[in-house]
Amino acid sequence: MELRKAENADLPAIGGLYRAARAAMKAAGIDQWQEGDYPNEADAKKDMDQGRCYVLTQGGQVVAVACLAFGHEPTYDVIEGGGWGSNAEYYGFLHRIAVAPQAKGQGAAGVLFAELERQARERGVAAIRGDTHRDNKPMQRVMAKAGLTLRGVIHVEDGSERLAYEKVL
Repeated sequence: MELRKAENADLPAIGGLYRAARAAMKAAGIDQWQEGDYPNEADAKKDMDQGRCYVLTQGGQVVAVACLAFGHEPTYDVIEGGGWGSNAEYYGFLHRIAVAPQAKGQGAAGVLFAELERQARERGVAAIRGDTHRDNKPMQRVMAKAGLTLRGVIHVEDGSERLAYEKVL
């Protein structure tokens, strides 16, 4: 697998990954990404314009996508049932991770978290964070395997809760 920043030509494949991820979560009974068509190609385009949309390719095909970002995520300001392990106001985080069905179980999401950590260390950033739906057990396993620890619960923009994870570097 090769990791690179996404390009405009990748948008149709990214849209397909997001649609497949929504369908897989729905089939698994996970109430995440089920309202409207979020995320979609327009979300990926915004991430691309900000230089934070990455894709993994395999055999020339886009098999995974994520928003790999650094800064401050407002939804992480309030954490319940625990607390962050660092008081970093600037940290790395991944959002909108989707992996193609044929690439699941091959470590694609782990590659994305490893890249986030690599870039964080390179920038001298003290922590990386992520969040996922309580029912999204596969993503919880990915974050735990990447060394992130469950820190509590945050609420995203629509008010729904997400499990919040962090790795202090």
